[in-house]
Amino acid sequence: MLTSVSRRRLANEAMNQRVLIIEDEFLIALDVADTIENMGLKVVGLANARKHALSLAAHADIALVDVNLADGRTGPEIGRELAEQYGLTVVFMTGNPEDIADGVEGTLGVLTKPVRPEVVEQTIGYAIANRLGGMAIVPRELKVFRGNAN
Repeated sequence: MLTSVSRRRLANEAMNQRVLIIEDEFLIALDVADTIENMGLKVVGLANARKHALSLAAHADIALVDVNLADGRTGPEIGRELAEQYGLTVVFMTGNPEDIADGVEGTLGVLTKPVRPEVVEQTIGYAIANRLGGMAIVPRELKVFRGNAN
C-alpha cells in the first residue's frame, strides 16, 4: 500500500511540473509549448532574452533554453543562473551544441535542433524523473552533461 501511495504522489508531482521556454524563434517556441501542453503540463511562459527569462524563473521547475537568444549568446549563462539560483532543471535546445560541448554547471544536457515533438516529450519526461528522483531512460538525442545522468 505504501508503494502505491508513493507512486501516486510521484505521478501527481510529475504532472505539476511547470516549464519555461527560452527561445528567440517565436514559431519554435510555440511548437514546443504546444507539445508540452499536450503532455498535460503547464507552460509558464515564453522568453526570448535574459531579463524576461529571469522574471519568469520563480514560476517554473524546468527550462528549455536556446543558446543564442535575442540579446546574444546568453543562453548558457541564463541556464546556469536558472539552475543555481532558482533550482530549475535546465535542458538546452540549440542548433550549435558544440558551443556548450563541455556542459554548463548545474544543467542537465543539450538537444540538437531541430527537435521532433516526441523527443521533447521524452526529454521532459527524463527531466521530470531526474528532478523528482525517479528513473527514466535517457532519450538517445539528449547529450547528458557529465555528473547529471540518473
